[in-house]
Amino acid sequence: MSKTEKPLSTLWGCELNESNKEESFKTDDTNHQHQLALRTMCLGHTAKDEFNIVELITGEGNNSAKAVPIATLHAKSMPTVNLSGLDLHPPVTFRLKHGSGPVYVGAEHVALEEYSDEELDEEMDEEEEEEDIEESPVKKVAPKNGAGKRKKPEKGEDEDASDGDNPPKKGKGRGRKPQAAKV
Repeated sequence: MSKTEKPLSTLWGCELNESNKEESFKTDDTNHQHQLALRTMCLGHTAKDEFNIVELITGEGNNSAKAVPIATLHAKSMPTVNLSGLDLHPPVTFRLKHGSGPVYVGAEHVALEEYSDEELDEEMDEEEEEEDIEESPVKKVAPKNGAGKRKKPEKGEDEDASDGDNPPKKGKGRGRKPQAAKV
């Protein structure tokens, strides 16, 4: 029996400010692979007119830890930054190196959960059944008294034809009158 990994995703976020300069994302779970997919960093509405520099510290310990600035935010010129596509493996720490914030970090925590092939097949079958139920079309029932049927015109009958006694009818759905060209 082989094992397959299925991603489970949850929202993760933090606030960096004068009283909370650092926030870490780490996990003690060794049974699953974890990833932090960054989405955005933005200043709060109370941010001062100053530069706010956020750095990312990856790894643990003094030897392997590496700090890299990833965002410089300013209330008037750059209040938010899109970081989609930046996927990190824990442990990672966000530090407000300069400024007083508040800076909000928004990310997605993805954990890969292991499933056996049998469990995954059963779950996929259940999802397909749910989709079939949701996507089944509604049957339309025709009225029994014939009220919904259109009457076919008889041969030789033309609605737009004009004879002297019956001019063509005017009304909705008969097209627009041509407009005179403006010079």
